[in-house]
Amino acid sequence: MELRHLRYFVAVADEQSFTRAAERLHISQPPLSRQIQDLEEELGTPLFERGSRPLKLTEPGRFFYSHATRLLEQAAQAARATRRVARMERRLVIGFVASTMYGALPRLVRLFRAALPQVEIALEEMPTLDQIEALKSGRIDVGFGRIRLEDASIKREVLREERLVAAIPMEHALAIPGKPIILAALESQDILVYPRKPRPSYADQVLSLFRDQGLHPAAVHEVQEIQTALGLVAAGMGICVVPEGVSRLRPDEVIYRALSDPQAVSPIIMSTRLHGQNEDIATLRALIDRIYQEQAEARQRAEATRAAAVDKPV
Repeated sequence: MELRHLRYFVAVADEQSFTRAAERLHISQPPLSRQIQDLEEELGTPLFERGSRPLKLTEPGRFFYSHATRLLEQAAQAARATRRVARMERRLVIGFVASTMYGALPRLVRLFRAALPQVEIALEEMPTLDQIEALKSGRIDVGFGRIRLEDASIKREVLREERLVAAIPMEHALAIPGKPIILAALESQDILVYPRKPRPSYADQVLSLFRDQGLHPAAVHEVQEIQTALGLVAAGMGICVVPEGVSRLRPDEVIYRALSDPQAVSPIIMSTRLHGQNEDIATLRALIDRIYQEQAEARQRAEATRAAAVDKPV
């Protein structure tokens, strides 16, 4: 089996016609039909329902199509990467979930550009679930997400557990600035979660926090984007549980209260291909440690300053 067999098969499946597929491939129809027949003989099963109009895949054909398209994409990615290496080009593509953009990610990108100005860096927002497939297909090189998913070909590292906070409408009875709150206090409230899809997602993390404590929100409203959720909070439509880094958004319309429950955390997970480590990813990982160390030192200084203010004689 060769890559051309996969290209021919995918073209016929996409076009649902040998005639149109031959035109797309710029070959005549008889050789195309013979190549598909050879492929079916090698696999030991028909891939198309020959009597159907338009042409339909058999059940084995649908299964093979999903793998064939992935293999062709991986081959194309390998060719692109090889051409970049031949031209001494370096590029790092990062996939991320929206909430990480409000934390350390912008500073990480700035530091990386300063450390390796010769490396082109690109950012693509995508759910954690999509990051896994994007890593496997070569569309991205690193992913930052929040969902614990296992895949034998992906290396995943929990960088930190970020505290969660409740985003509360400004006029709500629970909107008490600066005072922590327990999750049970949100029972019987309307809760906004995101994203609506794909699932599992951060929405499921939040809902499991309620379920684990036997808590029942009055209603659960699913939206797709974090900005939409916070906009609805500002409009008084409900309360949303978000990562602490998000609390910079809408400060004049939303009150953020830290959740004091020990389990009210969300992981920040870095994902890479198991065998796709290189010096650029190593540099990125070292910069993450630097940022977290700076943040820890800043918190220690702030705590020392507060303690000194308390101890200072009046």
